[in-house]
Amino acid sequence: MSALMEAVRAGRTAEVVGLLDGLTDAERRAFLPELKDLRKELRTAPWGHPSHHAYPTLHAAGAACETGAAAAVSWIAAGDMRWSQSSSALLLHILGDRDASWLADVTHRLAGRPAFGGVSYELMAGLVRLSGCPVPTTETYVQAWVAHTGQLWQLGDTLFDRLRRDPHLAELVAALFETNDVSGPMQWSSNENVDGWVDAIARLTVESALDRQRTVDACVARLLRGNSTLDHRAFLRVLKGLALTREEEREHTADWLALASDAVPTVAAHAQTVLGSLALDGELTPRRLAEMSDAVLFRSEKKLVRAQLVLLGKVLARDASAAAKVLPAVAKAFGHEDTDMQERALKLVERHLKKVDSAEVRAELAAAVDQLVPALRTRAVETLGAAPVTTTPTVYEEVLPPAPEPVRLAPMPESAVGLAEEVGVLLAGGGDVAAFERVLDGLVRHAYQDRENLVEALGPVVARRWWARAEPEYAQLPDDHFSKSHRTFGSAENALDLLLATLRSRLLTATLHDGVRHGHRSQDCGHTALSRAFDARVWEVAYRLRVEPLPFLLSTPSWNTGLLEPDELVDRLDTYRRLGARVSAADFAQALLRVRRGDRAAAAAAAERAAALGTAEGVRLARWLSSGEPVLPTSRRRSAGARVQLEFGELVSLQADFPGEFRQLGQPTTVYGERWHCYHWNRDMQRHWLAVLPELRELVAARIVREVSTAAVDDARGAAGVLPALAESEGAAGEATHLCLAYGLGARHPEDRLAAVDALLVMAARGQLDGDRLGTDLGQLVRSGAVKPSRLAESMRTGAATGANTSIWGILRHTLTALLADVDGDIKPAQARGLGDLLAVAAECAERSGARDELPHLAQTADRTGSSRLVTQARRLRSALVAGVAA
Repeated sequence: MSALMEAVRAGRTAEVVGLLDGLTDAERRAFLPELKDLRKELRTAPWGHPSHHAYPTLHAAGAACETGAAAAVSWIAAGDMRWSQSSSALLLHILGDRDASWLADVTHRLAGRPAFGGVSYELMAGLVRLSGCPVPTTETYVQAWVAHTGQLWQLGDTLFDRLRRDPHLAELVAALFETNDVSGPMQWSSNENVDGWVDAIARLTVESALDRQRTVDACVARLLRGNSTLDHRAFLRVLKGLALTREEEREHTADWLALASDAVPTVAAHAQTVLGSLALDGELTPRRLAEMSDAVLFRSEKKLVRAQLVLLGKVLARDASAAAKVLPAVAKAFGHEDTDMQERALKLVERHLKKVDSAEVRAELAAAVDQLVPALRTRAVETLGAAPVTTTPTVYEEVLPPAPEPVRLAPMPESAVGLAEEVGVLLAGGGDVAAFERVLDGLVRHAYQDRENLVEALGPVVARRWWARAEPEYAQLPDDHFSKSHRTFGSAENALDLLLATLRSRLLTATLHDGVRHGHRSQDCGHTALSRAFDARVWEVAYRLRVEPLPFLLSTPSWNTGLLEPDELVDRLDTYRRLGARVSAADFAQALLRVRRGDRAAAAAAAERAAALGTAEGVRLARWLSSGEPVLPTSRRRSAGARVQLEFGELVSLQADFPGEFRQLGQPTTVYGERWHCYHWNRDMQRHWLAVLPELRELVAARIVREVSTAAVDDARGAAGVLPALAESEGAAGEATHLCLAYGLGARHPEDRLAAVDALLVMAARGQLDGDRLGTDLGQLVRSGAVKPSRLAESMRTGAATGANTSIWGILRHTLTALLADVDGDIKPAQARGLGDLLAVAAECAERSGARDELPHLAQTADRTGSSRLVTQARRLRSALVAGVAA
């Protein structure tokens, strides 16, 4: 071994640098093969191995020996050495004797790499100084400059002082306005005050260190370009910090119009304020004001629409001649989704209509009346002289999206290589129930047919798994992991790992046998029964792969929902009989839970065939199919704080003749006896739990309702994502299913609410939605504080927008009955607004569907004094129910 390589391996950096000094490029390149071999060696060494201390020295030596610019950059920014690099100062010393053009090439190549590559700013800036090249203005360089400049607070000066001394200030600030994802560092990297960057840029423009017009133009252009909300807020603060003059504001009138139309609400509000100031000073023509209003009044943000209507009212009060141009723009708000905005716009038109002499403009206003809700439309017909709306009564027909159809599982891949590809996809991306079940059955079938071929095909897939490279002295062995853990598979991926490790002989037979004998060892929680059933089958399949391979699985579902057709199960048992194969207890138990019993004719025919097989399993299947449709245990509601949950009684049919790991499925569920901490953190498993009991989704819903409730009560994200799968499952949709749906409709995050609305529409399309029950549940949850009425209103509005007006009204009439009973003189403003929102959705649904129900307690709310949203929407709903108008 050469002295250089010995020093590199030993991590003696100073000695390595000394040995490299004075060598020619050719002599340095000669060491590259050995350095690359060492890098490969370190890359495969276990984490924490003593050899890793050579990384910083290796990093420096490779940078010195790579004489091509591209190769040097590739070495310096290599991902495997990112966390053990040599210092920037050392790299600058090593590279300092290179040609300036070479250094410039390296500089711009480093600056052109992705920002997440972790290239040091000190290194790039040092190379700029050494080479004298133009400063890079790439995203990577600018982001690093912002972060680095703001972090130098320990020097005792201010951000303003540091920026003023920067020789490349103008170029980098110009690039700052064109670079993404700099708002975070701009907001937290200044230690001297909250608005460090805002204050610094403003002061630099005052001192003419930055060209003011160029800076203002760049800032406005950045806001027009758009990006993340965080970026918008940061650059809006910069723009405000520049304190534009009235002349500068006039110069950007077209930009303010564009921002008011399309920007995020905070930026649009600022543009609206600027334009409003110009309009009130007579510096915005009525045509421009109308153009602005056309855009703003079309937006969904009520605050912006309200502010625009206020502005238009002020302008019309000052300038009567603007009415002909402005009032047609006001009429655009007649079609706004919020009826409060419609009424405000109508009042504005009524107040200033006398200022319009043009018959053409009056006709245009009258034509817009059709967009108003019926109650306002009737009023507008009288005040605007519009023609009365005559409609032929029609029977309302609800429009619901088609219910999703179950999908047959595709055949298993015939080749081991094809199966291995599917295993790789499943391990990389998770996959659904159908993908997991196909892979599981494929592994069993191919292991039975040709185990060696299967193991060979799986080689490239399992080579990257943690257990494939585990060494006793450096990593936990698979046996340790699976035997000492709580034996619960937190994901389908972990379950596959057990099977793959078994096929690769990485697990002891004793470990597998122990898993089958002792099963689930985790502490009980609400999900334990479902988890135990899922885990038991996987453990037993793994054990049989080792000692007595199964020809195939009996429990592989026919459909993606987990259902298994009875005639298919009989055919599989018949094949087992002919092969003389011993049935796996857990596999057969899961098959029984999956077999379709709801179709009584098919079940009866299959039961007769099963009994004729003459096997114990055939007799058991015949008895199971003949026992009738699945039934539910008795239930009882319990409250815990704001939450409402369910307790289920015993279900004897799921305990008799089932293996021990499956019997808990039929045991009572309790609210107060459960532990709320558990190991089932992966919500993707909920879909697999639904496939454990595909015809008894109520039992699954009862065990996951508390977790779904966190979407509304605890503002958890993603907790309601299982609801569409729950809606597509089979079996009765009872109290637990509807309670889960109720919590999802009141979820904090839009994606959870959308999942709940999807589930609601699926259940409605399948004829399984009980609007009375769901509406009553929602009323109870809103009253307890578990669900906020404003969030529920958003969900209901989304559902109604699809055309499900009758279904939504059928829910809300029960919810509102409970909530309106509580309305009194002391109602809080937030509650009043939320209830007003619900009344608005209910009124819209009633108007469109022609509902004419009598709603208890509505009259007392509608008769209250004032014009709050609560009162006006109550009056609107009362009018709709009385009129029975279908829009």
